Amino acid sequence: MERETVRMLLTQLRDTIRQEREHAKALDINAMLADVKRKEGLLHALSGVTDLHPDDRLFAQEIRQENRRNAYLFRATLNWIQETMEFFGRKTVPVTYSQHARSQDSIINGRLLSGRV
Repeated sequence: MERETVRMLLTQLRDTIRQEREHAKALDINAMLADVKRKEGLLHALSGVTDLHPDDRLFAQEIRQENRRNAYLFRATLNWIQETMEFFGRKTVPVTYSQHARSQDSIINGRLLSGRV
């Protein structure tokens, strides 16, 4: 593959990765999924490249950093969502003890996310 073609594909890949991050931050899921498909196509087109020019290697490292930045954003977001769900899933009523020293749940209606008012 010609160097200009490889450079053009690498530039498109970098721009797509950046757009993917911006669409994720804007919560535009449809645009983000389109970016993912475009990125997969570009990666498939670049999979046949065996030897990169030294300048293109530096550019490829920059693209790798951009992709890792996205991965970190997605992972941190997923962790935050999981922690939030765990927080709201915990008991909101303290545990009490019976006369035989066994724990028993207090009968108080309403978890924070019960859906009832």
